[in-house]
Amino acid sequence: MLFAMRLLVIGAILLVTGPGSTRGQEPVAAAVETTMATHGDEIRQLAYDGRMATFFAAEKPASADDHFTMVFEKPVIVKSIVVTTGRPDGTGKVDEGALEISADGKMFRKLADFKDGIARGEERKEPVRAIRIRPGATTAPIAIREMALVTDRPVPVFRYPVEFVVDTTDAPELKEWAEDVARTCERAYPIINDELASDGFMPPRVIRMTISKSYRGVAATGGDRIVGSVDYFKNHRKDVGAMVHETVHVVQSYRRGKRPGWLVEGVSDYIRFFRYEPGHLGRIDPRTAHHDGGYRVSAAFLAYLTAKYDPEIVRKLNAAMREARYEEGLFEKLTGKDLKELDDEWRATLQP
Repeated sequence: MLFAMRLLVIGAILLVTGPGSTRGQEPVAAAVETTMATHGDEIRQLAYDGRMATFFAAEKPASADDHFTMVFEKPVIVKSIVVTTGRPDGTGKVDEGALEISADGKMFRKLADFKDGIARGEERKEPVRAIRIRPGATTAPIAIREMALVTDRPVPVFRYPVEFVVDTTDAPELKEWAEDVARTCERAYPIINDELASDGFMPPRVIRMTISKSYRGVAATGGDRIVGSVDYFKNHRKDVGAMVHETVHVVQSYRRGKRPGWLVEGVSDYIRFFRYEPGHLGRIDPRTAHHDGGYRVSAAFLAYLTAKYDPEIVRKLNAAMREARYEEGLFEKLTGKDLKELDDEWRATLQP
């Protein structure tokens, strides 16, 4: 089944605080989960992205047992919360549901009722671990436009809303593992997009991850679709970084123009090993290493250039490939040295 009914969507700690949050304190990451299937690309995280023009939309009418829940990484004091439901055209409002809170994320109590699509409440004494919307049984699919919070610590909004749709038809036994991997990739999504930001670029909102018996490699990406090997991941379940690497390829979004393979893979592994899981790169052999070795080797080369010449060089190189204006001379423009000089310089630092 392509849609995972209880797909948990986790937002990493971002640099932008949510509406009404307190600045100057350590942010608390938020996550949203729901029992309701998503309609198209109107995904869950759009219910907390700081924009009233976007919204989560359910695919079908809600049942009496359905819910939409925000979970905080750590408990927060909720000074106020306003949940606005319904599309901009007025359809999809929650009129008879309830807004609930929980101190432990398990036991919930009602905080407020919905009236004309809006619920308001506050809980200034008891720390809150989760906020839940219970729409009740509806005759039409609901939409949750925005959850506006004022809390004692900032709860960052989802700046790069994303939802992974997982297909484990070929290996049902990997379903739980694949959904955990999807959540990890969702957490990494803001990190990836910050590293690869360029003017006017908007990353995909929906990414489809399929675990396939027929695929014989480790994993591969085409557009906004990722495929992973059943055989490989059955035996390498801890290699979650491989799927983070593929998620980087989704964000790279190269469509045309010149782009050397070593740099494409180097950028992806740079983000994997120097941003997502630093310290796991392993040893680089100075006898065989060259900048165009690809994957980990090229990632290490890019990390050297980042540290010595330009902390934004990876972003700049990626933007050039994304915009079909890459040329080898770009390295000299950015560092003052050509690739051979940079390669010799970097390799000298690898010597014991």
